[in-house]
Amino acid sequence: MEITELVQAIQTLNAEDAFRPRLTAEQWRAIAPYLSRHEIRAGDLLIKQGDSDRTMYFLAQGSLQIFVAGGPPGTNRIAILRSGSVVGEPGLFGDSPRMANVEAMTPWVVFALRGPRLVELAQRLYTVKGWYNGAFAVSYAYQIYDWAAANGMQTYAN
Repeated sequence: MEITELVQAIQTLNAEDAFRPRLTAEQWRAIAPYLSRHEIRAGDLLIKQGDSDRTMYFLAQGSLQIFVAGGPPGTNRIAILRSGSVVGEPGLFGDSPRMANVEAMTPWVVFALRGPRLVELAQRLYTVKGWYNGAFAVSYAYQIYDWAAANGMQTYAN
């Protein structure tokens, strides 16, 4: 799966809280080398509650569920996400423990953006391509942050 398929999944997700970055095709191509692609089997955990890591995931294909361990019966499942969704974005901005588990319901493909890679992206585009692209990378980080905050997610800026 190429970046164009991920972009199409993001652009076609019909959900009220969908992540809607304002990026051109050229900007997506600039981001692509900083994302790592992962194929996951149904039943595998992507994120484990209590773990810490600075990674955000873009769901390109498949569906997954978000749930918490240890809650009262019937309150464990938080959400089901489809292709085009993002998950784990608070971890991109802080080192706090993950608040829930994320598990594959079907085989799926995700693209991971790790905090250090986002910093590299911002620095590299600024150095190589000039102020505009560096500003774009920083702007993209703020778009993610603003979207997370607007959707009631706790965020931590470093």
